[in-house]
Amino acid sequence: MASCLGLPDLGFGVGLRSQHFEAVLRHKPAVDWFEVITENVLDDGGWARQVLDRVASRYPIVLHGVSLSIGSTDPLDRSYLARLRRLADETRAQWVSDHLCFTGVGGTNTHDLLPMPLTEESLIHTIARVQAVQEQLARPLILENPSTYLEFASSTISEPEFLGALTAHTGCGLLLDVNNVYVSSRNHGFDAEAYLRAIPGERIVQIHLAGHCDRGSHVIDTHDGPVAPAVWTLYRRLLEQVGCRSTLIEWDARIPPFDELHAQALRAREIALGISTGSAGSARSSACGARGDAASMQLEACG
Repeated sequence: MASCLGLPDLGFGVGLRSQHFEAVLRHKPAVDWFEVITENVLDDGGWARQVLDRVASRYPIVLHGVSLSIGSTDPLDRSYLARLRRLADETRAQWVSDHLCFTGVGGTNTHDLLPMPLTEESLIHTIARVQAVQEQLARPLILENPSTYLEFASSTISEPEFLGALTAHTGCGLLLDVNNVYVSSRNHGFDAEAYLRAIPGERIVQIHLAGHCDRGSHVIDTHDGPVAPAVWTLYRRLLEQVGCRSTLIEWDARIPPFDELHAQALRAREIALGISTGSAGSARSSACGARGDAASMQLEACG
């Protein structure tokens, strides 16, 4: 099933992390697909790249970057893009994604996903950069909404409007991180469900789900635990709205055994199946859960 931009609905996957290399290679789990952090393998010809090549020979792969810095005023790193294109070609990556953010200025990388001012000026600037990136990569770029902890007073455009205009002018796709929507909504006091209704659902290629840390006064996007109940609720609302999209569980700290991680992907699949069999979502979501049947027989879904 094509979800957007002619790209496939891959089903329900997990991030490929070094802690699980042995389990994945030895047991060949019934996972629909894997997402790989680009920078972990981009310039690595060692074990991590060998594992990726072996995994890519068996599973669909998506490359997810953290260094593109699409919103920066620094020149695009053409060497990085050339290496990224080569990696995507060699691993037959289904698509390449990164974040709507900047990661540094003046040639200094902060190794953080910094928020952008959302203005007409920054939109025009980002449109030109996305077009240049897509031309060099020879494929559409998929951009993720970041989690944020502050906003620019100069911003005049909401994030859904900004993303909508960006996709309309460039043809890029969206990676809708539902956990990031929840985290940012708590930190900035906006309605998360209204955000989902405002986002251009037809441009969503992929969905991220992850855990966070709730400090009461603020929420931190930590990726160090299971998906929270409120995020599962938002995920269900999103699927009711747009139908199925390739869904990925992120877990980057305090990483559990592989089966525990995979169980989260199976829970996402259960939610999608529930929507597809309901009268309200059946027309939009008939392909939900088409993949992963073998996985459901091997592992119990998270309760």
